[in-house]
Amino acid sequence: MADTTLTWLGHATFRIDTAAGKRIYVDPFLNGNPTCPAGEQEPERADIVAVTHGHADHVGDTVAIAQKHGSTVVAQVELAGWLGNQGVPGDKLIGFNKGGTIDVDGVKFTLTNAFHSSSAPDGSYGGEAAGFVIELEDGKKLYFAGDTCVFGDMQLIGRIYSPDLAIIPIGDFYTMGPREAAVALELLGVQRCVPCHWGTFPVLTGTPQALQELASGVKVEQLEPGDAVTV
Repeated sequence: MADTTLTWLGHATFRIDTAAGKRIYVDPFLNGNPTCPAGEQEPERADIVAVTHGHADHVGDTVAIAQKHGSTVVAQVELAGWLGNQGVPGDKLIGFNKGGTIDVDGVKFTLTNAFHSSSAPDGSYGGEAAGFVIELEDGKKLYFAGDTCVFGDMQLIGRIYSPDLAIIPIGDFYTMGPREAAVALELLGVQRCVPCHWGTFPVLTGTPQALQELASGVKVEQLEPGDAVTV
């Protein structure tokens, strides 16, 4: 069986290509994302799209991708309702809530807490911001923190789900910066992370190098947009 790869497409956008052949997008902010590689802005296929919260730089191209590729879209229940009103087919939409786990063709998605605001791109209510634990077909688990500050219950996420890899924001200003992210990694108890939500815009000043200096016991993957790591 092939390896699972995680590709960073800039900002908080990721593509997961699972060992079993699934292609999953998380927060697919492709068009309009100044750091997304040009060759990645039009997905050739997408089995599942997972959206952490309603802000435009996370919803991104979700509707267009779902309509073009027949992707299953998973999101917090109020956000899912909004996406349905925008044209995501109801039979391809799963709206659930924090603490809940769903199985989409062998890939399990659990919604976790996050501390952040969430409104849809048109300003309407988008539910609450969330994170995801994604358990792949081979049992590997990825924790996508979503946009958040550090919070003490990250320790519970580590205890309950034992993620193999944490994907956390480090840009500061809108989310936690490196100082807070280093504490988040300590609470989660992970040995490896991929930082995101940095470098997209000038206000996002946190860097992977700064995080690595503060989190000496964790391998911080220092990716550029378009780079991939093996899970």
